Amino acid sequence: MSVFATLVEQLADLLHPLLGASAAAGAIVLFTAVVRLLVHPLSRAAARGQKARTALQPKIAELRKKHAKNPEKLQKAVLELHAEEKVSPLSGCLPSLLQLPAFFLLYHLFSNTTNPLLTHELLAAPLGGRWADALGDGGLLGGAGLVYAALFALVAVVAAFNYRRAKRTMVMPVADGQTVPGMGAMTKVMPFMSFFTLFTVAVVPLAAALYVVTSTTWSAVERAFLYC
Repeated sequence: MSVFATLVEQLADLLHPLLGASAAAGAIVLFTAVVRLLVHPLSRAAARGQKARTALQPKIAELRKKHAKNPEKLQKAVLELHAEEKVSPLSGCLPSLLQLPAFFLLYHLFSNTTNPLLTHELLAAPLGGRWADALGDGGLLGGAGLVYAALFALVAVVAAFNYRRAKRTMVMPVADGQTVPGMGAMTKVMPFMSFFTLFTVAVVPLAAALYVVTSTTWSAVERAFLYC
């Protein structure tokens, strides 16, 4: 934890001539970019996996016709097909899972009351504060409230973009209006997952919220290029 705090402080020192009091916030954004660059090869692999899964849909449709009266055998056959083609149904989750340690580090770092970085701000909003603190100190139109309003607006735009994209790219019906076994519920739920970020931003310290917002925005832009 101390090593991580030192890294953020050093990045903030480098950015201070440009960003002044908001240098620590800039350091968090820069740190997020570094993390996303490190996992970018996995994101590219996930994109290839998604395209491979899409290419399997005709074969899955044939399996559905063959095992129409035996759902268990159909599910087993679909899983065997994925294994044979070396395509993982969950490969797209790995980049997100690898980012969780960085998020939790930021959360704990800025939840520690002895952390000197808590004295830093993003404009008028303390990096260690939460949305509830902003509402109690100036309300929605106060300095900190406006910072959160800008973050919420950005998250809403990104979430709407991700929702529309997810509705288009989630696994589609392969035959007779039916989906791959086990994918129906996921297809309905996944498009709404991006909106959960709004709740996250509201309850975590601003420093962790910056990481979440930056990472989510990065993901939206990255996916727009990788899945085009």
